[in-house]
Formats: sequence, structure tokens, C-alpha cells
Amino acid sequence: MDTSANTSVFERLAIIGVGLIGSSIARAARQRGIAATTVLADSSPAVRDRLRALGIADEVRDTALEAVANADLVILCAPVGVAGEIAREIAPGLKAGAVVSDVGSVKSAVVSAVQPFLPAGVHFVPAHPVAGTEHSGPDAGFAELFDNRWCILTPPEGVDASAVERVREFWSRLGSNVEVMSPAHHDLVLAITSHVPHLIAYNIVGTAADLETVTQSEVIKFSAGGFRDFTRIAASDPTMWRDVFLNNKEAVLEMLGRFNEDLAALQRMIRWGDGDGLFDLFTRTRAIRRGIIEQGQETAAADFGRRSPPPAKP
Repeated sequence: MDTSANTSVFERLAIIGVGLIGSSIARAARQRGIAATTVLADSSPAVRDRLRALGIADEVRDTALEAVANADLVILCAPVGVAGEIAREIAPGLKAGAVVSDVGSVKSAVVSAVQPFLPAGVHFVPAHPVAGTEHSGPDAGFAELFDNRWCILTPPEGVDASAVERVREFWSRLGSNVEVMSPAHHDLVLAITSHVPHLIAYNIVGTAADLETVTQSEVIKFSAGGFRDFTRIAASDPTMWRDVFLNNKEAVLEMLGRFNEDLAALQRMIRWGDGDGLFDLFTRTRAIRRGIIEQGQETAAADFGRRSPPPAKP
């Protein structure tokens, strides 16, 4: 396959649901010539108006059904809870040979919800770009979001191999490192690497907010002690994460069970003054952090590479 910068992977790309991920795909696909024509659709009239003003695509359509007409690749970028509903809507408009994909961080539930509605001759290749920020909406997107980040493809059994390869090439051209695994394995891995950390962050921030002995000003004032980094995660889109937990409940609950067992062991170490045990645990977890940096998934820069706030005015 020709992967030169002047060759499109797909002629007509349709993106349904245009927030951070959808708008980033649109920007990158256009800037890098990955799709000849990009069409956007969103259920919100205000978002559609904003997309027309931003000019990040060739067309903006009022409905998903209109957007998928003659599309070679359709990417569902709406919350996973509405994936089946969107699939039902667009099914009559999908042309034979089209590829349908998504960007949800849950895969087994999406396969079950979407696949039954797709007509014969349409290929379903689910995907999950493991990239994002705490910001949402079409203005939050940027073309470099996927550079050197992982995108996981989870094709169901029997999917056409050439369709999988085209989606792999699409994400590679967007800048991603691409991995292929089963939907069930994906959901288990992401439960511990993404879903449970988000759940813990939401819970810790909620606990801090509920503490009557700590005022809101004190929480914010002393947030650099570690609380700040939890608030960054907990600022993620609430609709998306509500749907993630409801649609990956089995894997999340299994990982929470393991987490609770490890937390109980940590409690015992603290209670009984097991300094050696604490030191060994912290040494192992520190090595994980270093491994993440070495693989290029984070920066070793001071303050995790985040900009420090400007000094307070006198």
C-alpha cells in the first residue's frame, strides 16, 4: 500500500460526534492528506454551527445519516452508550464495502451494540485511540493529539483482513502506534490502566469536596501535594465516563476487587509499621513510572512537563 503523504487512505471520511477526539481526527486527516474529503455530523446544533465556523472539514451535515452517504470510512466518536442508536440510524445509508469504526474506550459492549445493525458487506473495525486531555468539545481538538500514542484495534472474528489493514494504516498516518487485540482483552487491560484510575480520581476529588473540616480554598491552595493531578483526570467528560463504567462494569469491578485487596495489604503495612514492605512497594511503583517515560508515553520534565502557573501579582 502506498503510504506517501499525498495518498489518501480513504476517499471520504465521515465522523459522527465531534468533540476532542472527533475534531482532532478531522484536523489531522485534513492536514496530513489521509482522507480526500472529511464530513462531520453532531447531534448538537450549536456544535454544528461551531464546526462550520472552525472550518476543519469539507462538509458539516445535520444528521448522521446524511453524513455517511458514500463514505468509505465512518468513525463513531459519540459516547459509547449511544453507539447502537447511531448504528441503527446510519445503517440504511452505508454503502457496500464501507468500513465502520469508533473511538470508544470500551469495546465488547460496542461490538454487541453496533454489529447487529450493520448490513452485509459493511466491515466493522472498532478502535480505541489511547489519547486525550481533560478538555472536551470541538475547540479542544488538535492534529498532534495522536502522535506517538497507542491506538488499539479490536476487530470481531471474521472481519475482512484488508479492512483491518486500512484502519491500521489510517491510525498510523494519524501518528499512532497500532496494536490489535480482542475486545474482551482490551476491556480488561483498559479497566486497570484507564477506567479504575479515573474512578479513583473521581472518588478522591469527591471525598475532598465532602470533607467539612477542609474548606474549598484549602483544597485548591495546597493541591500541588498530589491532589492537583487527580483533579486533572477527574475533569474529564462526565457523559463519556458514565457510559464507560456502565458498559465495562464486569472488568472494572474485577479490577476494583483486586485494587481493594492490595489496598487492604497496604493498610496492614502502615498499621503494623512495615517499613520494608512500604519501601519495596514504592520502589516497584517508581520503576513503572520510569518505564512509562522510557516508552515515550510521558515526559521526564519537571512538573510532568506541565506549565507552572504565573507568579501571583503583588
